[in-house]
Amino acid sequence: LEEEHCRVDVADDGLKGLQQLRSAEYDVVILDIMLPKMDGLSVLKRIREEKNETPVLLLTARDAVPDRVQGLRSGADDYLVKPFAFEELLARLHALVRRKTGHVSEVLQVADIQLNPFTHSVKRAGVQISLSPSEYRLLELLMRNKGHVLSRLEIEEYIWDVNYERDTNMVDVYINHLRNKIDRPFGSQLIRTVRGFGYKIEADDES
Repeated sequence: LEEEHCRVDVADDGLKGLQQLRSAEYDVVILDIMLPKMDGLSVLKRIREEKNETPVLLLTARDAVPDRVQGLRSGADDYLVKPFAFEELLARLHALVRRKTGHVSEVLQVADIQLNPFTHSVKRAGVQISLSPSEYRLLELLMRNKGHVLSRLEIEEYIWDVNYERDTNMVDVYINHLRNKIDRPFGSQLIRTVRGFGYKIEADDES
């Protein structure tokens, strides 16, 4: 999933998973039923009781109809039986995210930059641009907040996990990487520094 430019948090038991779901907001959850300390169905029931409506895809080795029905009645949005093809898992996750956001297809665009979050492709002026996973997530974050200034702290918390070491210049480094790929080769600067506040992206005519 990280190779597909997704930000992923992992919990190796149900209690840790429940704690993470209470402390952060996620686009979608992949939940294994057979988990130590608290099984997946118990985690699912608990978060639904707490009014957490994050889409949940259940993974299980149980393929009997009663097992699938139990999972769906417990609040799951989809159900995938092991073993499975990764391509199918990815397609189902995309479908759940689209259902949550209400977008059947969403290509982000600022000026002549286009970002497709479902194919993870980025183009500027029709030219395909190759980005690292962190560069891609940074560009997507900026484009989803077009015209709005994002602080370094907001960027840090989105791009890196909660254990990210503060007081580094990592955000500035990645902003520079991104500018080298999507701004400087095209002779037009879309990523802007707002001194004392952070960064934003906007077209020249929106400045």
